[in-house]
Amino acid sequence: MNEAATRARAVTWNAFNGGLDPDGSESSRERQIEILTRLRPDLLALQECTGWEDEDRRRLLDLANALGMVPVAMERSHVGDGRNHTALLYRPGAFRLLGYRRVGEQVLHHALLRARLRPAGATDDRGDLFVFATHLAHTDGDTRLREARWLTDYGDDFPGTPGRALLLGDLNCSGTFDQDPGDWARIPRNLHARYRLVTDDGSFGGMDRRAIQVLLNSGWTDPQTTTKEPRDATVGYWWDNEQVPLRLDHILVRGLTPTSYRTHDTPEARSASDHLPVVLDFEVRA
Repeated sequence: MNEAATRARAVTWNAFNGGLDPDGSESSRERQIEILTRLRPDLLALQECTGWEDEDRRRLLDLANALGMVPVAMERSHVGDGRNHTALLYRPGAFRLLGYRRVGEQVLHHALLRARLRPAGATDDRGDLFVFATHLAHTDGDTRLREARWLTDYGDDFPGTPGRALLLGDLNCSGTFDQDPGDWARIPRNLHARYRLVTDDGSFGGMDRRAIQVLLNSGWTDPQTTTKEPRDATVGYWWDNEQVPLRLDHILVRGLTPTSYRTHDTPEARSASDHLPVVLDFEVRA
């Protein structure tokens, strides 16, 4: 691989029930495909691909063909009715797939996918990177913390792993750039246990950021610290009783150079899912 940097774009998006609408239509999924086609990701992680196993995974392949991408894998959640999936795709003109595995199988609530990719045109392994796609548990901070620990090994040098990595996912955890709501009454009290620290006596503390913090402390980087530009929230606009903007969806990096990091917040995106896409432009150097 020469000294020139490989530039690429990664996107993560929670598709909200697979884009399948309550009236039986798939207009939301069609809008999602249109948005992603314009964003043109080289790496794409999708959460809540509900029902995408139907008809020999037709919906996954529809998306891949529309975007000119190739699925690495689509894995079903460990907990639930078997309809919820996490997917990872890549653009073959930008990367080559060298290997894949599902990490922590039968342990995580959803799934953790890991792919080893090489920039297209590279002649050796100096530009290789691990790409992770995941969806951490929504139920509570303790479960998210346990799940996040499956990723701490990859935050710094570890035998047999490349020196760079991306983590894409709905981490269901507010980052360090989010402030506590202040007035917790803005969030229904039956949802507080999802997002707040819970003490031994069952009372609530502040925002539970442990899952994010353990990743950052292990070496992963939030691109906002590099770009110096806090991005918009990814949730807080959909549900009438939960109008609190938070960044629950993230792309963390290791050994890569972020050039732009943002939440794709448009009226069209807001109408297609209860989460907004997160977009990272970055460079890979040998």
